[in-house]
Amino acid sequence: MKAILFDMDGVLYNSEDPIEGAAEALQWVQTRRIPHLFVTNTTSRGRDLLLEKLQRFGIAATLDDILTPCLAAVERLRTGGNVALFVTPKARHEFANLRCLPDDAEDGADHVVIGDLGVGWNFRTLNRAFRLLHSNPEASLIALGSTRFWQAPDGLRLDAGPFVAALEYATGRKAVVCGKPAETFFHAAAARLGFAPEEILMIGDDIDIDVGGAQRAGLRGALVRTGKFRDGDLNRAVRPDVVLDSIAELPAWWLNQPRP
Repeated sequence: MKAILFDMDGVLYNSEDPIEGAAEALQWVQTRRIPHLFVTNTTSRGRDLLLEKLQRFGIAATLDDILTPCLAAVERLRTGGNVALFVTPKARHEFANLRCLPDDAEDGADHVVIGDLGVGWNFRTLNRAFRLLHSNPEASLIALGSTRFWQAPDGLRLDAGPFVAALEYATGRKAVVCGKPAETFFHAAAARLGFAPEEILMIGDDIDIDVGGAQRAGLRGALVRTGKFRDGDLNRAVRPDVVLDSIAELPAWWLNQPRP
């Protein structure tokens, strides 16, 4: 392996609590000048707040080091059309240069973008997304990732994936996924790093989205036993290339990689 992709929540921190040893592991990576990016399906906030969080936990980074589904979606949506956004206020500025509909619109959308609204989801909101799609059979359903759930301070919480699945079922339309586990997302990260996919290690806490998605895109996948990890993950169809108790074990594992 020559480069690394780091998932953030569940790998470097759990919500507002840093994972022990994460800052030291990242400092080791940066001292050795190992190329890396932070890749996340978090769409409840923009890159500026994600950067602030990393820095608060002692992890050096810049905005260009963070790749999010919002960035990938904006690139896709630059071709034009009216956009209906289902993202939190903290993430809306990422879409500032697009033609966005008012928050109460129920028709007129060419693209319906679904992110993680958290507790903002309710029947009325989900039904408005359905009405926007139903009113225009040509409207695209854009999913900012398909993560099923994540580890919050009060326990596991639903992510955007289940709401995307509900809209797919109701409309008979397949979502275009702009985040993990889409191969295009991982390939965009590989292109930004300048390495072939097989030279990159993806480190995450989700056996399907992080590890499985990376492997299908040609990368290697490392699973950490932090965040949403559960013992049953090791009995799934997806087999990680390596399992680490936490990101703190990365330096030792990296130094012991078999060399050609």
